[in-house]
Amino acid sequence: MLKRFSDLGINEALQKGLTELQITVPTDIQEKTIPVVLDTKEDVVALAKTGTGKTAAFGLPLLQLIDVKRTEIQAVILAPTRELGQQISANLEGFASHIPEVSIATICGGIPIKPQIERLQSPTHIVVATPGRLADLVKRNAINIKTISYFILDEADEMVSALKEGLDAIIKEIPKSRRTLLFTATMPGTIKQLVQNYMSKHVVHIEADMSTVGHQGIDHQFVVVEPIEKLDVLLHFLNTKLGQRGIIFCKTKAAVNKLAKNLAINKFSSGAIHGSLSQGIRDRIMGQFREGHIDILVATDLAARGIDVKAISYVVNYHLPDTYDAYVHRSGRTARAGAKGLALTILQQEEVMDIADFEDELGIHFNEYKKADAQSIEENKALLWAKKIFKTKPNRNISETLRKDVRTIFHHLTKEELIEKVLANQLLQTPLAAPKSNDSKKKKKKKH
Repeated sequence: MLKRFSDLGINEALQKGLTELQITVPTDIQEKTIPVVLDTKEDVVALAKTGTGKTAAFGLPLLQLIDVKRTEIQAVILAPTRELGQQISANLEGFASHIPEVSIATICGGIPIKPQIERLQSPTHIVVATPGRLADLVKRNAINIKTISYFILDEADEMVSALKEGLDAIIKEIPKSRRTLLFTATMPGTIKQLVQNYMSKHVVHIEADMSTVGHQGIDHQFVVVEPIEKLDVLLHFLNTKLGQRGIIFCKTKAAVNKLAKNLAINKFSSGAIHGSLSQGIRDRIMGQFREGHIDILVATDLAARGIDVKAISYVVNYHLPDTYDAYVHRSGRTARAGAKGLALTILQQEEVMDIADFEDELGIHFNEYKKADAQSIEENKALLWAKKIFKTKPNRNISETLRKDVRTIFHHLTKEELIEKVLANQLLQTPLAAPKSNDSKKKKKKKH
């Protein structure tokens, strides 16, 4: 029999918030974590793949444990990126919609610090923060975290590798008597070291169903390409997914910019995010993606942390990730909240041997995606060309004499005849050869 949140000890006010969010059945990590956080005093290390509901696993019991009569900060939640921090805050506010007394502040980098300092002068129970900005506020004596009872690290595997300096400065400030709850999708040596150095000896280890949850619903595929055809194969794939939302991952910021430019040239509804863009631009692009105004997001790994959009149909690895952990985080952007999704990895021939290692390490299976043939690729180019023409804005600076002369040339053609001639002219510019007729094949045979 399926458990309900009431069976896990979650109170009525929070249950009302969950019902309004249409969350009724706990996930595996929530079912295992919530009672431990509510009913014990121990530190917790929870291993669960992305997309399994980790925010509710720590957020629900934390909201229930907060003493709203006390005005000081009682909990700090750290996230590696501003996007993830904002997502956590939004989720907590949704859960606590029937507990208006709970005060949550979001303290992240990339935006002016002064309004955040002013916000912290009001009573605050929970702070959601990125390590760098929180460390800065501590240094300025603008925040007091010396009395917190709960310290939560979300996506901890990303923080210890990329943001360790800020994390260390924060841990020095918080009381040793606090409870630490650490959530991670992977368990590298750096996480084990952090657990050993900063958490109690009696830490409770929790693991979600790693064999299925987190990869459940994801169809893992790969396609092998020559370097010269890589972009064309991607564009053909994207044309089969029109109207669906997806994320394309690149290794570097330069690669993100280059690919995003190519998508824009080919009139795909897309945007790009990476760490060198201003926070304002990143927020605008992410907002457009969340609201469905753009269909495709091109991103680096760190910039895409915190993207919790349920309707992402596919993820494309334009470059094979360097680590298994990165693949887990990338593919986990799709097939969220019980949906199905596709994770397609574009490989060069020398990378094919790496697929077996990813399968063994992650316990998944890759199917080979059938690459479009040369004729399909060229026909797709013609479709993209037609789309460019359709979206081209009229040039009001063309002289009326030229307009009249061109109209005179095309005057006797019907719309269908004009399309046929323009398309034929375009195809002459490409390597696509016109299919030979049966008659021409027969004549060729007779000569031999």
